[in-house]
Amino acid sequence: MPLLTKTQTIKNKMQVSIRQQEQGLYVIEGELNMQTVPAVSKQLLEFMSSVTEKAFTLDLKLVSRSDSAGVALLVEAMQLAKTAGLNLSFSHLPQQMQDIAGVSGLLDVLPVQ
Repeated sequence: MPLLTKTQTIKNKMQVSIRQQEQGLYVIEGELNMQTVPAVSKQLLEFMSSVTEKAFTLDLKLVSRSDSAGVALLVEAMQLAKTAGLNLSFSHLPQQMQDIAGVSGLLDVLPVQ
């Protein structure tokens, strides 16, 4: 699978997308919840296998809403990146996700910029 370009988007039925904004920076857009996360998780696995950068950031500024499944997705992404030898960080973590991660003790574990 080729590297995502600025115009290419991976989407699931609930309109969650992962798209490249610039080299090493990818934006997740949409709602991350129990209904969308399973499909996004599969996309993330495919995405991780196509990333050519050893270090990259997933920007969450366009996540409109999230529940604990969204935070679990971040933990899964972190584990996938580590297994693949990639350096992953997250930026613009929405307040809702920060609150869930804080209550669950994950805020200090997640690589947030």
